[in-house]
Amino acid sequence: MSSTSKVPTPSQATSATRDVPGWLIALLAVACGMTVANLYYAQPLLSSLGDVFGVGAATAGALITLTQVGYVIGMLFLVPLGDRLEKRQLVTVLLTITAVALVVAGLAPTFPVLLAASLISGATSVVAQILVPFAANLAPDHARGRVVGRVMSGLLTGILLSRTLSSLVSEIASWRVVFLGSAVLMAVLAVSLRVALPQHAPTTSFPYHHVLRSTFQLLRAHPILRRRGLYQAAMFAVFSAFWTTVSYVLTGPRFHYSAVGVGVFALVGAAGAAVAPLAGRWADRGLARPATGIALVVAALAFALAGFGGHSIALLALAAILVDVAVQTTLILGQHTVYALDPGARSRLNSVFIAMFFTGGAIGSQLGTVVYDAVGWSGLTVLGAALPLIALAYWAFERGPRQDAAG
Repeated sequence: MSSTSKVPTPSQATSATRDVPGWLIALLAVACGMTVANLYYAQPLLSSLGDVFGVGAATAGALITLTQVGYVIGMLFLVPLGDRLEKRQLVTVLLTITAVALVVAGLAPTFPVLLAASLISGATSVVAQILVPFAANLAPDHARGRVVGRVMSGLLTGILLSRTLSSLVSEIASWRVVFLGSAVLMAVLAVSLRVALPQHAPTTSFPYHHVLRSTFQLLRAHPILRRRGLYQAAMFAVFSAFWTTVSYVLTGPRFHYSAVGVGVFALVGAAGAAVAPLAGRWADRGLARPATGIALVVAALAFALAGFGGHSIALLALAAILVDVAVQTTLILGQHTVYALDPGARSRLNSVFIAMFFTGGAIGSQLGTVVYDAVGWSGLTVLGAALPLIALAYWAFERGPRQDAAG
């Protein structure tokens, strides 16, 4: 569709996209996975990056934290533009900036330069969170959970496989090639999405500052948005704490894994991505609340297993799978619930939800490295089990949707 063609109204668009093409869902899933992977390429490389730049474990861990902080900034200040601007143009601009930032990261002469470039690439990698509401808008109501689940499975697979890819590439070439290679992928993706995506009209004509203000007003107006955001913040905190610190366990004296070994281990977590379409179906069937409670319990049990798995790679791998399954389940259920609150404000709702989600992740990454540095793996697993249990206690007092909507 040309940039000058008439854009259908939301009702017309819904009718015209009753059957979302499978190839478009696949492209959106791949795009989400490729962009969000930028946040995690450095995770298995922290030990080697610390050696290259002469910084300690806690300082190296700040690289992951700052990248996620950038993502939160992008969620709050860039994603709401998905309701204000034409989405295809917005996606192209953001991916171009991401590619440039990744080139700077790949050529970084000092650790502060790497931090700054990662902050920028993290902020603009929120393209994934513009594409997920885009997919939700394309899908008919009865299949929205399944479509979002399929797209999110690509995003979650990108998170998990990014560690394996970066480990292998850094071992074969160098850590710089990881970032430079991703810059090339972002440039290719910008062109592909520009050509393939249908034009999508803005859903609001308010000025930018009004859009930002309305974004924060949504947080006050919808108690279930706050609740779902807090559930996911707790879950992503433990997810980030686990994957940020497990590389130190695997490369340490217990297992003596190389960077490639850490990357291969990360593959076990990819098995958890299979739950995303299932979670979408559970959401479509109205099972979001019970499935959320079960996922919180599974996350706590996973860290109990991880505590015993300090000397057993099998238990550690099982814990990794369960953590990923639990986090992905609550994410899909949360997004399905949040998108139903206001179809005309899905980008803004998503920005608040994911900003809370990644704030938890940033806190978990930094707190996890500090706890691991201070008291070791056993302390980290206690932290990991405690946060889902706190969220479970909060979940126990969740009210029905009508009561919640009324505040």
